Amino acid sequence: MSRVGKHPVEIVDGVSVEIKDGQLIAKGKVGEASVKLSDLVDVKIEDKKVSVSPKEENNKQADMMWGTIRALINNAIIGASVGFSKTLNFIGVGYKIALKGNKLDMVIGYSHNVEYTIPAEVKAEVVSPTELKLTSANKELLGLVASEIRSFRVPEPYKGKGIRYKDEYVRRKEGKKK
Repeated sequence: MSRVGKHPVEIVDGVSVEIKDGQLIAKGKVGEASVKLSDLVDVKIEDKKVSVSPKEENNKQADMMWGTIRALINNAIIGASVGFSKTLNFIGVGYKIALKGNKLDMVIGYSHNVEYTIPAEVKAEVVSPTELKLTSANKELLGLVASEIRSFRVPEPYKGKGIRYKDEYVRRKEGKKK
């Protein structure tokens, strides 16, 4: 029995929600987010609320999808109304970033500059030469893009150099002793 799935998702003002072709589409001022619905759950829109319920009782798969689909719908509505953001810090001597159109040009300690193409649904903003802010209505895509950028130079534990999330803590290790 899902504790998350029992609670209906409220539709905020400024967001329109519709179900079309097995997908729930939420449109708002920030953008558009969609959720592919499972065949194991029923989704109903009534009185500015979206409720999710399993089609079959005592079906383990339906119970698992019940809470998952509800959480994905909640993320889609929040993403369409407010949006999600992640901030990345580039820590290291000479590390810097520049945005050229939809390409991110990074100087991160290699012999060459690293380029990364940002998807159209994600907006990137260079706050300072060592800080990048990513925003999107799609939480899953935002996390994927942020983790791909971070994977170019994962923070190392000895000097702390690398690309890290703004609120990430890197546990430091002590170096070699003579």
